[in-house]
Amino acid sequence: MSEHQEKRVLPSVVLETERLRLRAFLEDDIEDVLATCSDPDLQRWLPLPSPDTPYTRKDAEAWCREVAPGIRTRGEGQQWAVTDAGSGRLVASIGLVRIDWAAMKAEIGYWTCPWARKRGYMTEATVAVSRWSLDQGFHRIEIKAATENLPSRRIPERTGYTFEGVERSSMPNHGGHREDMAVYSLLPSDPRP
Repeated sequence: MSEHQEKRVLPSVVLETERLRLRAFLEDDIEDVLATCSDPDLQRWLPLPSPDTPYTRKDAEAWCREVAPGIRTRGEGQQWAVTDAGSGRLVASIGLVRIDWAAMKAEIGYWTCPWARKRGYMTEATVAVSRWSLDQGFHRIEIKAATENLPSRRIPERTGYTFEGVERSSMPNHGGHREDMAVYSLLPSDPRP
């Protein structure tokens, strides 16, 4: 890290919406993280933990105990467990990642649990994280989704992001395949989601 790039750490916050509570990952989330991140539909688009590597309980434990909290404490971003406000059950994950502190820009990444898909949870969580990120002083928030992953692309389209174009062959996937990624952005001058 150059002397011009100071290390910053985002505050540890809980965000609440009408139906959701976004909080840190806990031990109690391990089973739901394992079930979601090993789901074939999710694996089609997000090669977790890495291309051609099966997702294991050890990966879920590491995510909840070390990786997700470490992203914040190292100044790399913030990860939230998206939970149903009533039941407390995990329904998704959303994070502010790939922060460039010098440019004050970051990317939002997300996944939704199989039992919570098509309910509008990710749209609601994305609005909350987008607003919070702009309130933290970010000048640009990006969302990238595989061009063929239409459910994931609908999130930025519903939340006021602008489609900018396609990054060709941008992300490796399982089986040696590479995905083109649709790029969306949100600026402070845009209407708030």
